[in-house]
Amino acid sequence: MGLWSSLWTAGSGGGVTLNPDANQLPGANVLQQLTNGIGGWALIAAVVGIVLGAIMWAFGHYSQNYQQAYNGRRGVLVSGLAAILIGGAPYIITSLLHLGNQIR
Repeated sequence: MGLWSSLWTAGSGGGVTLNPDANQLPGANVLQQLTNGIGGWALIAAVVGIVLGAIMWAFGHYSQNYQQAYNGRRGVLVSGLAAILIGGAPYIITSLLHLGNQIR
């Protein structure tokens, strides 16, 4: 029996399962702390992006510089969207995992 046929029979017979659990690996707590730290830095960068974008937007608006106002508005929106995605990332991944588990 070849490799592919053994994988096919294991997969079609329900013998292969996947239960993601980071606690089963050594160093999982360090990886979780690293992820939390990177998420914190990303949120700080999003706040800075919103503040700088708002400043550019205001200066561009009041100086009649429409390109600067547009870039500032875009910076505010992109930074806000980044904060939404950072905050929602665990829920998005969990939802996609549950969706993937429904594939039969």
